[in-house]
Amino acid sequence: MLWSGWGDPAKAAALPEPLRKLLQDMLGVRAPETPAASFGEVRLAPVALSPLVLAELRAVVGDGHVRSDADARIRHTRGKSTPDLMRMRAGDGSDAPDAVVLPGSHAEVAELLGLCAAHRVAVVPFGGGTSVVGGLVATRRGFAGVVALDLARLNRLISVDTESMTAEMEPGLRTPQAEQLLATHGLTLGHFPQSYEYATLGGFAAARSSGQASAGYGRFDDMVVGMTVATPRGTLDLGRAPKSAAGPDLRQVILGSEGAFGVITSLRLRVRRAPTRRIYEGWRFASFAAGSAALRRLAQEGPVPTVLRLSDETETMIGLARPGELGGLAADAGCLAIAGYEGSGEVTALRERAAAVLSESGGLHLGTEPGESWAHGRYSAPYLRDSLLAVGATVETLETAGFWSNLPRLYDAVRLSLQASLGSPLVMCHISHVYGTGASLYFTVVTAQSGDPLAQWETAKRSAGEAIVAAGGTISHHHGVGRDHREGYAAEIGELGVEILRGIKDRLDPRGILNPGVLIG
Repeated sequence: MLWSGWGDPAKAAALPEPLRKLLQDMLGVRAPETPAASFGEVRLAPVALSPLVLAELRAVVGDGHVRSDADARIRHTRGKSTPDLMRMRAGDGSDAPDAVVLPGSHAEVAELLGLCAAHRVAVVPFGGGTSVVGGLVATRRGFAGVVALDLARLNRLISVDTESMTAEMEPGLRTPQAEQLLATHGLTLGHFPQSYEYATLGGFAAARSSGQASAGYGRFDDMVVGMTVATPRGTLDLGRAPKSAAGPDLRQVILGSEGAFGVITSLRLRVRRAPTRRIYEGWRFASFAAGSAALRRLAQEGPVPTVLRLSDETETMIGLARPGELGGLAADAGCLAIAGYEGSGEVTALRERAAAVLSESGGLHLGTEPGESWAHGRYSAPYLRDSLLAVGATVETLETAGFWSNLPRLYDAVRLSLQASLGSPLVMCHISHVYGTGASLYFTVVTAQSGDPLAQWETAKRSAGEAIVAAGGTISHHHGVGRDHREGYAAEIGELGVEILRGIKDRLDPRGILNPGVLIG
């Protein structure tokens, strides 16, 4: 993946001139005065690990699987949030690990954790490198160095149980690889987040990921029925049955822990039959409130489409609901909803029943073109962000979730907070994950870069986080906590909740080497 941006460098594209002019006229966006740094201009600190420690790491995984060259270190520096990319474009490699280590088995991971604990070396588990919340930046203070534990070699489909409809898979599998392996058995996970092309199964579990088809397939944490976890204190084997009354479910302790409690080395996942039919279509609603009411009715009374999302008026007008198009629907088009149906023979009946509800709720059917256009451009939006950064626009996302009755208050609170912090930004929002009791809100913000764009966004993000907490939302629905959301997460769970997590951390990781600074302070 591109070291200073998203995805395949060959897919990067310059911003179309009409969109560039629109940004200039609407937001005052101007080209940056300083060009982005080249790969060779990235500033790296000297490797802090001693030759002795490097030799011991190589003894565990082999000479070829410990790298401390500039290429490996730069490509394992931070994640893919806008602030991460801004720092890399400025040539700031100060958060680079001292070495990248690639274990090939659970036993090697366990041995590496013991070695790093003994030498007081911080360990950052690394999957696809797609974190957007500062989840890959370890605190260095008090440590002899930092190692990125890249799990790319743990990439096997271990077993498939078609009777129980589960599959055991290793955490380093990227989603396309996992889907290809499952497809040979006629199966799918059904997990397709925007990071699909690069993120890994271990990362999905560690951050409680949620994909575009969560209405039909569920969140990723719903799919995890078992796991093996290496910790500095030993191994956890969790999940003897789909559900259990044998005390608190320790799987839930690891899910969402972002590598701070242990390193997932295998996952037992619920799988589904691969669909033979996929249909995506568009619906228009007069307002975000009307569309939200329709989605709520489907979520609570059924039938629930596999994909169900709703863009607000601004996102619909700008056209980011349909990546790659400028303008999308007409300016007076209200709000665009996407409904997607995946399955076999049941798709037609499900689609007809859902269409009746959407129509009764005030929706206007737009046919399949808007839905298919959205599905086709689903993974293109991060490339657009890179193009916007290059012309001097800050574009970033943040997300939350709340109960249906509180969703309007939460929506208004975040938008007003961003507008107050940034002056006159473009703030767009969509609902992309629905439940019987509530839904998520996913915001995209575009503004002209100030003299210090990092400080500009940090101020806005802090204000938005405070607004989310004050309005009763969760600090993150599916991006995770990382470093960026630590304060909001602490406010959400309270002092006693933080003490509980620190107690777990102290027991599993007494020397605090696992992703220090992430999740809890």
